[in-house]
Amino acid sequence: MQCRNCGTEIADKALICFRCGTATAEPTFKPPAGARRRSSVASVVASALALALLVLFALYLGRLSTGGTPRLLSWTIAAIAVVLLGLRAYARRR
Repeated sequence: MQCRNCGTEIADKALICFRCGTATAEPTFKPPAGARRRSSVASVVASALALALLVLFALYLGRLSTGGTPRLLSWTIAAIAVVLLGLRAYARRR
């Protein structure tokens, strides 16, 4: 059999051409046309917006309180938000 893309002689039972990588048969599974992933820009904007809202909420809690415990809670919320954003960015790079 010959490859339909590059014309190289390949085995009759080959699934792909060893030279150019073209499939020898049409795929049996085709993904749905409407299923697309969100763009990375939209995802980054959503993450940054969520982080900003969490930080603002933590600062708001800090201003309401005069004691040490709620201020610690607000900084803990801000730290968790930063860690979550970092983990999300790390997962995107993989």
